Amino acid sequence: MSNANLFCALRKAFPADLDATAIDCADGLCLSYSWRDLDMASARMANLLASLDLPTGSRVAVQTEKSVEALLLYLAVLRAGYVYLPLNNAYQASEIEYFVGNAEPAVVVCADKNFSWVSKIAFKAGTQYVFTLNEDRSGSLLDRAAAMSDSHEPAVKQADDMAAILYTSGTTGAAKGAMLSHGNLLSNAQMLKTYWDWKKDDVLIHALPIFHVHGLFVASHGALLNGSKMIWFSKFDPRALIARFADATLLMGVPTLYVRMLAEASLTPAACSKMRLFISGSAPLLIETFRDWQQRSGQTILERYGMSETLMLTSNPCKPEDGERIGGTVGRALPGVEVRVTDDAGKLCAAQEIGNLEVRGPNVFSGYWRMPEKTRAEFSADGWFKTGDLGQFDAKGYFTIVGRSKDLIITGGYNVYPAEVEGYLNEIPGVSESAVIGVPHADFGEAVVAVLIAKPGAMLDATAIGAALKARIANFKVPKQIFIASELPRNTMGKVQKNLLREQHKALFS
Repeated sequence: MSNANLFCALRKAFPADLDATAIDCADGLCLSYSWRDLDMASARMANLLASLDLPTGSRVAVQTEKSVEALLLYLAVLRAGYVYLPLNNAYQASEIEYFVGNAEPAVVVCADKNFSWVSKIAFKAGTQYVFTLNEDRSGSLLDRAAAMSDSHEPAVKQADDMAAILYTSGTTGAAKGAMLSHGNLLSNAQMLKTYWDWKKDDVLIHALPIFHVHGLFVASHGALLNGSKMIWFSKFDPRALIARFADATLLMGVPTLYVRMLAEASLTPAACSKMRLFISGSAPLLIETFRDWQQRSGQTILERYGMSETLMLTSNPCKPEDGERIGGTVGRALPGVEVRVTDDAGKLCAAQEIGNLEVRGPNVFSGYWRMPEKTRAEFSADGWFKTGDLGQFDAKGYFTIVGRSKDLIITGGYNVYPAEVEGYLNEIPGVSESAVIGVPHADFGEAVVAVLIAKPGAMLDATAIGAALKARIANFKVPKQIFIASELPRNTMGKVQKNLLREQHKALFS
């Protein structure tokens, strides 16, 4: 009987030389970890979990700072056959109370500094064990695991057995736990390995959090499944990151990361000459950033699109023979993944028509944890997952995301897509970034409002900007009010939290 445990596939990809470097710590206490270290340390942690005699399918919730040991814990949970539940280390007590109460984990792992309040929440919710794990390689988890055997036979799992629960960002309403299986995670990792043309000698700079799809399931899986070394940054430092380009070939980042590196004088084509691929995701990449990166680095960022519920769905091409990378788009549907655009009646949209993005494939989750009605509502009658994103595809099959369906503004009976208006605003000299929202309006139902961020040293005139827009777009799309702000509210992955902006300005026209 074959074992579909994701850990087995990752372990099989380890190189023959287990003493070679697997993880090079750029800013940690330990200089490096070998592949043997990864195997033995994850075995000890898996044996610790197995010794607790937990029920089948038990959840292990983890809220710690980024560390190699935290990654090893993830591998150990897979290896032992339990369900991994990563939690953003910025979450506060009320948020942790919701997640722990909803998921009912048998084990919770947190930092020592948070143990007093996290443990109270966990034990109240029925959690049996609470361990600590710190970024300095200390904590009760490691103390207990040190006494365990460094040999462990992975638990036997089926492809559709749950491997992880990933809670959506919850920018509106209660967060939902997307249930991802061993098969979901492995199929996506294998497909990306091929499509992104991972090479035998590739080295990945890992500078992302590991509580999120991008850092844990895309970056980490990619390197492990290819047997590639990672250069590990526990915290993002743009200057230090650029300095390590000479030792690496790949970088996965979010737009904010690229913007901050563009501010460094050390970013030059020479500094990037050994790099093979720069990938961006988790939030929209401004076309200005896309072009600035081309000019400053001599390389073109590959933008892709995915979700917590589906992993990666589309990607700009990696290999030249597959086509060009087009800024402002998220590329074509990945091999084995189907993407379609439909109108509100469920009819397929033609090219260039904006509609609802729906997807299906082996990467798509089975549903939301303990939310059967919500799960049914999010799938079409013929089995396609409704992403909630609005988009369009062109004649070449490249997709452009124009926003979330919940962000669509209906003003005076007309549809306004925020991304379209933001595109025009971002082209205005002095504008660094913009966010367009709809707020209640007695006459129009909703009114278009824009919040702008100025470039350093620039002075923005809201009246002049409104006048400039009227010359370029239909009047109903022009914001009725334009605000200049110092920053936009974001979640930890850099996505603008428009729900907070709507709440802030909801009484504007009352």
